[in-house]
Amino acid sequence: MTKPVRKAIFPVAGLGTRLLPATKTMPKEMLTVVDRPLIQYAVDEAREAGIEQMIFVTGRGKSSLVDYFDMGFELEATMSKAGKSLDPLAPAKTGFGEIVSVRQQQPLGLGHAIWCARHIVGDEPFAVLLPDDLMVGQPGALKQMVDAYATLGGNIVCAQEVPADKTASYGIITPGETRGDATEVRGLVEKPKPEDAPSRLGVVGRYILQPEVMDILGRGEKGAGGEIQLTDGMAKLIGRQPFHALKVDAVRHDCGDKAGFVLANLAIALDRPDLRPMIEDYLASR
Repeated sequence: MTKPVRKAIFPVAGLGTRLLPATKTMPKEMLTVVDRPLIQYAVDEAREAGIEQMIFVTGRGKSSLVDYFDMGFELEATMSKAGKSLDPLAPAKTGFGEIVSVRQQQPLGLGHAIWCARHIVGDEPFAVLLPDDLMVGQPGALKQMVDAYATLGGNIVCAQEVPADKTASYGIITPGETRGDATEVRGLVEKPKPEDAPSRLGVVGRYILQPEVMDILGRGEKGAGGEIQLTDGMAKLIGRQPFHALKVDAVRHDCGDKAGFVLANLAIALDRPDLRPMIEDYLASR
């Protein structure tokens, strides 16, 4: 019987250099898509999937991420006194213990960031969500993965076909047998050149992993870019535990990229009945 996935890690210590200068003083995860910060979309997705505890792996200058989910007493008191609805603040409210944080004190890679949360994860399976990969779907991408996990168990990564000339930007899967939307993972390689890529099936920012990966990441072995790569750690679990890649019914927006961030705002706004007419009128006039 598989243990339920109750905890999720959000690696949010990165500097967001692709979005400079906006991210010089503001965490990229706090940049808003329409009217909510990226971190809110990721937390909402995790809640929908049944996650009970959100683990933020933060760094210097990232305190606003945790502050955002605190009760804003002064703001709420002011709005109440003015007779304004508090409904817009509701999504950012959490229960006791739902949000915890830990520091990644050195920028040693995604694998190291995940390892920093090892004591909070303990011996449980856990999810990983990269907030700058905004996944839009109904149900959400992680909910689809959790549902698949109930049948497949083991480790599951979210995957999509990537352009051949973009394989050097992703962890790429050596695929095995495919059943429906799930493909057996027989190998993983981090950021291969197009001529070396075993497929075009790339890992994108959602994972369900078993706690044994923490022991592997704790060895501190460095990979591409001289960093401790999560992909390398996951690759060592292949053959030891079930491992699958799942194509989910969701649209991915790379909000760590300027063009992707703008397109995400446009796509989310077009899905809003209160905003769509104005956006359509503007686009028609261009």
